[in-house]
Amino acid sequence: MSRKPIRKAVFPVGGLGTRFLPATKSMPKEMLTVVDRPLIQYAVDEAREAGIEQMIFVTGRGKSAIEDHFDISYELESTMKGRGKALDAIKGTRFRPGEVVYVRQQEPSGLGHAIWCARHIVGDEPFAIFLPDELMVGKPGCMKQMVEAYNEVGGNVVCGYEVPADQTDKYGIITPGKVDGDLVEVTGLVEKPKLGTAPSNLMIPGRYILQPEVMRVLEDQEKGAGGEIQLTDAMARMIGSQAFHAYKFGGRRFDCGDKAGFITANIALALDRKDIGPVVAAYLREITL
Repeated sequence: MSRKPIRKAVFPVGGLGTRFLPATKSMPKEMLTVVDRPLIQYAVDEAREAGIEQMIFVTGRGKSAIEDHFDISYELESTMKGRGKALDAIKGTRFRPGEVVYVRQQEPSGLGHAIWCARHIVGDEPFAIFLPDELMVGKPGCMKQMVEAYNEVGGNVVCGYEVPADQTDKYGIITPGKVDGDLVEVTGLVEKPKLGTAPSNLMIPGRYILQPEVMRVLEDQEKGAGGEIQLTDAMARMIGSQAFHAYKFGGRRFDCGDKAGFITANIALALDRKDIGPVVAAYLREITL
């Protein structure tokens, strides 16, 4: 069966990043670096690997550093060329005209509202969503695996990731139906259930493929948990009218919106690197003996 390809991705990057103050007072949290790349770069690279052609950034005040990061820096490139240095390190920061779009979220009304702000650019196409502070590490990348699953089943596909039962109150949790390998039918969604009431331990870690109809649901979506317009609530309203699955991602997840998760990600990805991994590993052995 022919399905519309996933060509567009929405990156909601309008949040204030208050958990990382004072670092984020003048710098977007999405520009915090894990080793030598900002979080937003990891998300964009994952999108490109999945074949996504247009990146839609939903920004807020004080986010111009993201726009600058993905713009051409003539002075930097000229200086590097003049010194005989290759431009490989910044290759992934450049887009061709029309491949990146910026939309302003004028009020902090929740994730659902941020996604709805991109409705005119998404149009009538299915699209992906990336939450950049969720760093997903795997080969192939998480979204590439999800796109392959979408090509099989169509409809809506969210990432599913297993967490300990005592952490289910922190996330949107999936009510599972039929299981077919790594694909799990989604029969319900609940946002941050009280401990002991979660329908599973399968949470949604910031990766989604949704049909454009979600925008019409968000149009009149009432405020939910935290007094905000929740994307989870809008998705729950679509279950039953469209195919809905979770793809169980078996790679690594780092919650970089949390200080401990951010530090852990830096250590883990540094250890993966051939150039700096041995030095970092030696230091860890030294301080843990």
